Amino acid sequence: MARGWTEVNVQQRMRRTLRRFARVLLEDLYVSYLERKLKALPIPHHVAIVLDGNRRWAAERGLSASRGHRTGGEKVETVLGWCDEAGVDVVTLWLLSTDNILKRPDSELIPLYTTIERTAMQLAKHAKWRVNLVGAIELLPAQTRETLQNAVELTSSREGMVVNMAVAYGGRHEVVDAVRALLQEHERFGTPLSELAEQLTDEHIARHLYTRGQPDPDLVIRTSGEQRLGGFLMWQSEKSEFWFTDAYWPDFRKVDLLRALRDYSKRERRYGQ
Repeated sequence: MARGWTEVNVQQRMRRTLRRFARVLLEDLYVSYLERKLKALPIPHHVAIVLDGNRRWAAERGLSASRGHRTGGEKVETVLGWCDEAGVDVVTLWLLSTDNILKRPDSELIPLYTTIERTAMQLAKHAKWRVNLVGAIELLPAQTRETLQNAVELTSSREGMVVNMAVAYGGRHEVVDAVRALLQEHERFGTPLSELAEQLTDEHIARHLYTRGQPDPDLVIRTSGEQRLGGFLMWQSEKSEFWFTDAYWPDFRKVDLLRALRDYSKRERRYGQ
């Protein structure tokens, strides 16, 4: 009986192994197909991603939230590599929101800050990418702020893909900061408030956003099944295309990115025309 039961277990394990191998093989073949297909299709210049689902990924595995964030952080460089291979020029990653800072306990935030710091310095070691900060970094602890600024300085002369790290980012906070900076600028110039009000255009505000000088995102991706932006790049994403996936960020695959790029290429962008 014991021997027969062992043989059954071995057969079951073999079948599971063969099924996993078949899935991996089929996925690799599909990735190769999508990569060939995308060579003839328009690729978004700017892709923005909401990295969502780290905590739920961890909870479903009986792991701590910090483990989920750490695993999500380890995924960042891999996904950026896929974007670079596809020909994307700018990638914006929403790593931490202002709401997270205000509402989550220090027991979760402290290891999350460590993960963000580690991710920033790992990107700084990359030979091509240029790191840029997007957010109200004054809300961050001094060490995190200094680490992020160091990554920016170390990569400032690079000419490769731009990686915007959205840390302590909130869409409304960004617009308020932009308006504040605009008013302070015109105060220095001595512009009367009434004159500024008459001349004000959306371009005046756009020039003071965190992403000033960059193209607006063509494609916004959110992982984890949530079909909302939560204020992510709310000004810049006015004409963006959106793509949502049920995959948690740690489980996000190359095939998911390529599907998003393929779907983007099929959409007709009329820009109000």
